[in-house]
Amino acid sequence: MTYKAPRRKEILICLIALAAWLAVTAAFVGFRPEHPVMALLIAALFFASGASRRLVMALLPFAIFGISYDWMNIVPNYTVNPVDIAGLYEAEKSLFGISTAAGTLTPNEFFALHTNSILDFLCGIFYLCWVPVPILFGIYLYYSHKEKPYLHFALVFLFVNLIGFAGYYIHPAAPPWYIAEHGTEFLLGTGGSVAGLGAFDRMVGAGIFEAIYARNANVFAAVPSLHSAYTLVAFIYAVRSKSPMGWKIALTVITLGIWFTAVYSSHHYIIDVVLGIACALLGFIVFEFGLMRIRPFARFINNYANYITPKK
Repeated sequence: MTYKAPRRKEILICLIALAAWLAVTAAFVGFRPEHPVMALLIAALFFASGASRRLVMALLPFAIFGISYDWMNIVPNYTVNPVDIAGLYEAEKSLFGISTAAGTLTPNEFFALHTNSILDFLCGIFYLCWVPVPILFGIYLYYSHKEKPYLHFALVFLFVNLIGFAGYYIHPAAPPWYIAEHGTEFLLGTGGSVAGLGAFDRMVGAGIFEAIYARNANVFAAVPSLHSAYTLVAFIYAVRSKSPMGWKIALTVITLGIWFTAVYSSHHYIIDVVLGIACALLGFIVFEFGLMRIRPFARFINNYANYITPKK
C-alpha cells in the first residue's frame, strides 16, 4: 500500500493543536511525564500512515475528554460557586435514609458498617471499568467498520462529559467520604481519597486506586456522577448499533455494578448516581434528536465520519 502523507493544512493543525495543549498544560496545570509521551505518540501515529492518522482523528473525542478533565485544575469549581457539603448529605438521608438502632444513616454510611470482602473485590473491578470499557467498546465499533455509530458514540461520550463538567461548576458538591473524613466544614486543599476502594487496593497488594485518586482533578465534583454515565452511554450505542449480545450483557452488568459501587464505596450518593444517569440520557437525546437535526452540524458529522472511514 502506498504511503499517503498528510496535507500541509493537516500537519499545521496537528502541530499547532499539540503545541497549544502542551503550552497551556505546562503554564496552568503542571507538566507530568505522560504529557510529552502522549504528544509524541499522537504525532507519531498521525504521520505514520493513513490508517493510523484516521485512528488518531477517530479517538480525538476521548483525547479532548482527557484534556478537559485535566484543565479543570486551571479554575477549580469551588472558586466559582459555594460547595454543597451538608445540604446534599441531608437530602440523601431524607430521600434514601436507612433507619437503624444508631439512627438514620445514608446508604453510604450503612454500607461502611456492613462491608463484604467479595463485594470489595467486585466493586474494585467494576470501578476500574468506567473509562477503559467504553473506550474498548468504541474501538470495537470502529474496527467493526461501524464508523458512523462509533463517531456518534464517541461524541455523545464527550458531550455527556461536558454537561457533567458544567454541573460541577454550577453546583460543586462533596462526596460522601468527605463528610466521613472531614465533617461538613469546607477545607481548601483537600486531596482525593480512595474511600471504600482502599479495601480493593489492600486485597490485591497494589495502590491502584490510590494512584488514580491522588491525581483527582477536583474533589468537589460529586454531582453528577459521571462514573454512572459512561458505560450507560456505551450500552445505549451497543443497542443502537446492533452490537453482539455479549457486549450488551457485559455493559449491563458493568453499568449496574458501577452504580452500586459508587454508593457502596462512599464515592457518590444515590442522588449523584441518578443525576449521572440523567446526564447520560440528556446528552444522548440532545445530540441525536436535537443537534443532528441541525443541517450544518449533521453535515459536519457526516464529513467527520467520512474522514475516519478507510478508503477502498
